[in-house]
Amino acid sequence: MQWQEVLIESGLWLAKAYALTLVVGAIVVWGLTRFTRWGRQFRRLSAGYFSLRRSWKPLAGVALILLLTLAAVRLDVLFSNWYNTMYSALQALDEPGFWAAMLLFSLLAAVHVVRSLFDFYVQQAFVVHWREWLNEQLLSRWMQGQAYYRSQSLSHLADNPDQRIQQDITSFAQNSMTLAVGLINALVSTIAFTVILWNLSGPMTVLGHEIPRAMVFLVFIYVFVATLLAIWIGKPLIRLNFLNEKLNADYRYALVRVREYAESIAFYRGERVEGRTLRSGFAQVIGNAWDIIHRSLKFLGFNFVVTQTAVVFPFILQAARFFSKQISLGDLIQTAQAFGRLQDNLSFFRNIYDSFATYRATLERLAGFDDAIDAARAMELPHTRQDGGRLALLGVTVNRPDGHALIRDLSLEVSPGQPLLVRGPSGSGKTTLLRMIAGIWPHGSGEIIRPDSSALFLAQKPYLPLGTLRQALHYPQPADAVPPGQDEAILDRVQLGHLRDRLDVEDDWSRILSLGEQQRLAFGRLLIARPQAAFLDEATSAMDEGLEDAMYRLLREQLPEARIISVGHRGTLRRHHGFELSLQGESGGWTLKPIE
Repeated sequence: MQWQEVLIESGLWLAKAYALTLVVGAIVVWGLTRFTRWGRQFRRLSAGYFSLRRSWKPLAGVALILLLTLAAVRLDVLFSNWYNTMYSALQALDEPGFWAAMLLFSLLAAVHVVRSLFDFYVQQAFVVHWREWLNEQLLSRWMQGQAYYRSQSLSHLADNPDQRIQQDITSFAQNSMTLAVGLINALVSTIAFTVILWNLSGPMTVLGHEIPRAMVFLVFIYVFVATLLAIWIGKPLIRLNFLNEKLNADYRYALVRVREYAESIAFYRGERVEGRTLRSGFAQVIGNAWDIIHRSLKFLGFNFVVTQTAVVFPFILQAARFFSKQISLGDLIQTAQAFGRLQDNLSFFRNIYDSFATYRATLERLAGFDDAIDAARAMELPHTRQDGGRLALLGVTVNRPDGHALIRDLSLEVSPGQPLLVRGPSGSGKTTLLRMIAGIWPHGSGEIIRPDSSALFLAQKPYLPLGTLRQALHYPQPADAVPPGQDEAILDRVQLGHLRDRLDVEDDWSRILSLGEQQRLAFGRLLIARPQAAFLDEATSAMDEGLEDAMYRLLREQLPEARIISVGHRGTLRRHHGFELSLQGESGGWTLKPIE
C-alpha cells in the first residue's frame, strides 16, 4: 500500500464526505423536526440558538464538529488498513516492513491524539455555550411577566421548575451533542467499513446457493434483527426514565420543605407524619428504580449476547478462505475489525436506546415546562393603568380559580393620609384583592389605577434573600451607593438597632431573625423605597400592639403622602386608617365606610 497516495485520497475523501454529509444531514434534520414529536420539541427549544439572525457561531461550531467527526472516521479506516499492513508483514517475516508500519503508527497515533483533544474541547465549549443560551431563554421567559408565579394557577402545573432549568437543560445539551456526533460517526463509518468488508469478503454457499460477498449481507441482517428486538425490549425505558426524574425531584422537594418548615414541624411534633410522607416518596423512587433495573437487565443482557457473538462470527466465516491461503493474516484481522466496526455502527441505536430513552424523557419535561410558561404568560390579567399618584379600583371583580366571585364590582379610591383597612372572614378574598391590585392575579375583571412610581407590598412573612442584612433591607433594590449612616438610622427607627453592626454580614437572615424582626425590617424597606403606594398584608401580625402602633405612626410620619392599604384582623389597626372595607365572603358583597 502506498501511504503517500493514501494521504491524498484521505483529503479527497474528507471533502466529498463533508459535502455529502452536510446535504444529507440537512435533509434528515428537516424531516425529523417536521415529522417526529421529539424533533419538533427539539426545534422549539433550540431553533433560536442556531438562527443566523442571532449569530453565525453556533452553525460554524456545528460545521467544525462535523469535520472533526469525519476525520475520526477516516483515521479509523487508516488504522484498519495499518493493521492489515502490520499483520501481513509479521506473517511474511518482513522486519523492515514491520518497523515501517511502527513508524506509520506513530504518525497516525499523533494525529489521532491531537484530533481527539481538539474535538473534546470544541464539543464541550459548544455544549457550554448552548447551555448558557438555553438557560437564559427559559429563565428569562419564566421570570418575565411573573410566569413563575402565574404558573401556580395552572390546572396542569409543571413540576419542579428548578430541576428543569438546571438539570434538564444540562442533560439536553450534552445528550444532544453525544447522540448527534454518535449518529454521524455511525452512519459514515458504516459506509466506509462496508466498502472495506465488501473488498475482503468472498462467496458463501447457503442452502445450495452461492452468495457473493455474503459477509456483508449477513452483518446487515444480523444487526437489523438484533436492533428490532432491542427496541422492543427497551421501549418501556422511556416511560421509566421519565418517572425516575420526576419521582426523584418530588422526593428532593419534599426534603427541602422539611428544612424550610423545620420549626413549624418541630412545634407540631410532626416528625412521624413527615417521616411517613418522605418514606412514601422514597418508596416510589425505589420501586421505579427496580423497574428500571429489571428492564435494563433484559436490554443489556440481550446486547451482551449480540456483541459477544459478533466477536467470533467473522473468524468463523473467513476461516476456510484463510486456511486455503486465499487471504492473508492481515486480511483476516482486518475482516474481523471491519466486521466489528460495522456491527457496532449498525448497532448504534440498539446500543444507545436506553440513552435515547432518557433523552426523550428530558425533551418531554423541557417541552412541558415551556408549554406551562406559555400558558402562564397567556393568562389575562386585570386592566391596569398608571395615572399620576392615584390609587383606585373601578368595577373590580375578584374570582377564585374555579370562577366563583369573592368580590363583586368593587369601586373605591385611596387618598393620601386616608389609609384603607381591609377586613373580613378567612377566605373572603382579602389577600387575593392585594394580588389583584399588584397585577399578578389572573382571575377577575375591572380596571385598576396605580401610581406612576413603584408600589411596595409587605407580606405576613417577608422575603429575605440570601446575602447581607443590608441587601435584605434594600430588597428588591440594590444596596449600592448608600449614604453613610442611612441604613443604621433606618434600623434604629424600626427598633432593630441591635443589628447595626451586622449590616454587612452574609447569612440566611430568614432563619436568624424572628418573624417580628423580619416584619420590622420590611417596614425599613418602606422607609428606604418611599413608594407612593404601600400594601400591607398582615404585616404586623407577629408584633405586639405597642410595636404595631409604633410602626404605623412611623409610616404616617415618614410617608404622609403614601396611599396605604392594609389587610388585618386586629381591631387595633382601625385607629391607623381612615376607611374600612369589609368583605362579606361567599356572597361577594362588600361595604366601605369611614372609621370614626
